[in-house]
Amino acid sequence: MHVIVLGAGITGVTTAWYLSQAGFEVSVIDRQPAAALETSFANGGQISVSHPEPWANPAAPLTALRWLGRKDAPLLLRPRLDAAQWRWVLAFLRECLPQRSRRNTDAIASLAVHSAERLRALRAATGITYDHLERGILHLFFSEKEFGHARERVAMLASHGIRAEACSPAGCVRIEPALAGLRSELAGGLYAPDDESGDAHRFTQALADHARAAGVRFHFRTTVSRIARLGGRVDGIEVTDEAGRPGILTADAYVLCLGSYGTRLVAPLGEHLPIYPVKGYSVTVPVADPTRAPCVSLTDESRRIVCSRLGDRLRIAGTAELSGFDTTLRPERCRSILDWLDSRFPGAGDSAKAQMWAGLRPATPGNLPLIGRSRLPNLWYNTGHGTLGWTLACGSADSLAELMAGRRPKVAAFPFLPGDH
Repeated sequence: MHVIVLGAGITGVTTAWYLSQAGFEVSVIDRQPAAALETSFANGGQISVSHPEPWANPAAPLTALRWLGRKDAPLLLRPRLDAAQWRWVLAFLRECLPQRSRRNTDAIASLAVHSAERLRALRAATGITYDHLERGILHLFFSEKEFGHARERVAMLASHGIRAEACSPAGCVRIEPALAGLRSELAGGLYAPDDESGDAHRFTQALADHARAAGVRFHFRTTVSRIARLGGRVDGIEVTDEAGRPGILTADAYVLCLGSYGTRLVAPLGEHLPIYPVKGYSVTVPVADPTRAPCVSLTDESRRIVCSRLGDRLRIAGTAELSGFDTTLRPERCRSILDWLDSRFPGAGDSAKAQMWAGLRPATPGNLPLIGRSRLPNLWYNTGHGTLGWTLACGSADSLAELMAGRRPKVAAFPFLPGDH
C-alpha cells in the first residue's frame, strides 16, 4: 500500500518513518528544500512529558486579561477581521471549562508518556543523535502562589506514571547549579527527571536520512496546490515543482501533516479542522560561559519561557501570538526573550550573536492533536499538535501507523478521530 505524507516537518517525517517500519510504501511532499525548515526548525527543544496541561485551562481567561496591553505578554491576541480566529478563540474559552481541561490534560499525558517511550526505542534502534540530553526538565516558580500548585501537579503527574518532585530553591540549585544567582528570587520548582531536551531540527533531518535509506521517497521543493477528489475519495495531489511545472502524485492513501497550512487545503473537501496558527518565537545564542549556562532544560512558569542547552548553544523560546499566518519577527517579542536570558543568566550566552526565529504552531483549542481518518476513507490526519509537536511526535506517528494498519493503538485513553479507535 502506497501512502503519500504531506509535509516534512517533525510530524510528517516521524509519520513517514513509522509507516515505513509498518510495511507501507511511503512518499513525502514538502515545499521546502529539506526537512524541518518551518515550525520544527527552532522550537524550545523540550520533550516535556511533565507539562500535559493545555493553555486552555480554568485560569487562562483571567491570566490573559492581566496580560492585555503588554507587548511582551506570553499570550497575545492581535485581533483581525478573520472569522476563523474568533471561532478558535471562542472554542478555546470553551476548552477552559474545568471538566474539558481535565479531559484534555489526561489525554495529552497518556500520549506524551507513550511518545517518550517510542522516542527512546527509536534512538536505541537507529543510534540517532541530535544534541539530546536526558537530564530532565526543571519548572521554575517565582511566586508562592504559583508554587503552591506544584504538589497538586506532582500528584496528577504520578497518576499517569510521570515522575516529578516539588523542590525548594536550594533543591533547584542542586539540580541546576547555574541557578545559584536566582536562589533568593525562586519560590521553588518542579523537577521531572525523565524528561529530555534536544534539537528537533537535527532530529528530523537525521530521521529523514534514515527514512530515505529505508526506502521512503522525498519530493522536496514541491508545493501542494490542491487535493483532487473523485467521488468520496482522494484521487491525487496536484503539485507544482520548483520550476513551476504542474503535476499530480497519486497513492492509495494520504496523510495530512502540513501544520497550520493544512486547514485551507482540506476545506474544499468539506473538512473543517479546528486548527489556528499560534506564532511562537525563539532565540538561539552560542554559549559564552559554560559555568553560567544551564544544562538542565528549564521552564519559567510565570513567563512561559523555556531554555534548553543544545550542545554549545542555548535555545530560549516562548510566547504565543494569535496573528494569523504572519511570521514577521517582531523585535520587542524577541528582545523580551533575550532579556530573560540576560537577566536570569548574565554572561551565559553571547547575545550579540543571537539568531532569532518565529514559527507557526498548528494549535487546536484544547491542544489535542487530530490523529486518524477523515470523512474521506483514504485521507488521514496527524496534525494540530500546537506547542507539543516535539513531545508528541513519535507517539502520534506510531499511533497513526497502528490505525492505518487496522490495529488498535497502544494509547487507549487518547480520543482518536471517530471511527478509528
